[in-house]
Amino acid sequence: VQLQASGGGLVQFGGSLRLSCAASGSIVRGNVMGWYRQAPGKQRELVASITSGGKTNYAESVRGRSTISRDNAKNTVTLQMNSLKPEDTAVYYCNLLKTGYYNYWGQGTHVTVSS
Repeated sequence: VQLQASGGGLVQFGGSLRLSCAASGSIVRGNVMGWYRQAPGKQRELVASITSGGKTNYAESVRGRSTISRDNAKNTVTLQMNSLKPEDTAVYYCNLLKTGYYNYWGQGTHVTVSS
């Protein structure tokens, strides 16, 4: 299984961005796709996740200004983030989890929010 992420880059304070991730390979149904991020000197943390049934989970820090969605037919997941803040600056990683089967990570994409 491979995860290919796209999006990210340099965004101004208060701006928006869209991160997309496409999974390819032998993918077991009933998985969870999500986005994590890791800021310099900090641990990787969950940003948002979504099950194949559409149940979502958001970190408190992004709830209300982020939306995660997925296309099960295409095995893609998208994270729309609005009202970006400098503290959103991090490397964002796409994740595909199927408990008991696999836990895959994308290559990471940099997001920098300028103040």
